[in-house]
Amino acid sequence: MKFSTILFSLVLIAISCKNDDPSQKLTPPSNLVLNATISSDGTGKVTFTATADKANFYTIFFGESPAETGEKTTDGSVTHTYATAGTYTVRAQAHVTQSEFITETKTISIALSGDVIIPTTGATSPLTYAGKTLAWQDEFDGTSLNLSNWKYELGNNNGWGNNETQYYRQENTQVKNGYLIITAKKETYNGYNYTSSRLATSGLKSFKYGRVDIRATNPKGQGIWPALWMLGSNIQTTPWPACGEIDIMEMIGGQGREKTVFGTAHWDNNGTYASFSANKSLASGILSDEFHVYSIAWTSNSIIWYLDNVQYHSIDITPTALSEFQKEFFFIFNVAVGGTLPGNPDVTTVFPQNLIVDYIRVFQ
Repeated sequence: MKFSTILFSLVLIAISCKNDDPSQKLTPPSNLVLNATISSDGTGKVTFTATADKANFYTIFFGESPAETGEKTTDGSVTHTYATAGTYTVRAQAHVTQSEFITETKTISIALSGDVIIPTTGATSPLTYAGKTLAWQDEFDGTSLNLSNWKYELGNNNGWGNNETQYYRQENTQVKNGYLIITAKKETYNGYNYTSSRLATSGLKSFKYGRVDIRATNPKGQGIWPALWMLGSNIQTTPWPACGEIDIMEMIGGQGREKTVFGTAHWDNNGTYASFSANKSLASGILSDEFHVYSIAWTSNSIIWYLDNVQYHSIDITPTALSEFQKEFFFIFNVAVGGTLPGNPDVTTVFPQNLIVDYIRVFQ
């Protein structure tokens, strides 16, 4: 008995020494990557995929509660459905044991059908400019579109001259929490596969010269084509392009183009169509990440385009051939889908997409 006790003790000591040997410690995982695929149907369903070297299992925390326990998965793949729209910080742990792991985080934004996520960051512009008066503004307060400022332009109108594929409806516009929201949807209506909205101030508000500031955040995706622009008020008697067009902001969705804003003037140059365009790209990110201010400064001599108050384009409008720009213009806000310029949506395009406008202000 005494000999057996001594032998058992020696075995325990040997085992203990072996466990304390640093060379026997497990190597933690490495190269953890977390991906998230968000369903485009507005249900809040997200598929997460975590991969790492030397991982035995994973735990995914969905960011809904600081106290959540997370969901374990052996292959790193798990699906979760969010019940509330918002921004979530998702955390993945790649384990070699329960206590030995590495961590990676990822921020995702969830939009449910009927819900719109409003960015909380971005550029702003002043309410006053030296030597100018605020001639008109729409801050989009209240719960509906101000019909003394805007009218709905409905239908497809033979593609609106650009082979566009959407049908414009009143139902795709909402005013909520101080924002105008124009939503492009993938839905069948009157023989078209997409719907959106187009708003105009024609016959209600028109201007000749001034500083225009529009604070907005863009939609995104292949085939998505938002625009904040102006047409000559005489378009009913003087067809385009002789009426003139001023594009304050255009963005062409997809193919890496969503970081770039275009400013363009269109006119009739003695019977020949003419245009003059320039663009400005963000140093990082895309135009849907946060709010930007799209502006023009229009005088009898020139039109100057700004992105976040930084000039990127100008045109001299004093030549007689550009006389269109010495007359009154009205505003148009719309989100086109498909058409000549962006091309059509494809399998990468996520719907719905929203053009969100905080305000428009005209100073003269």
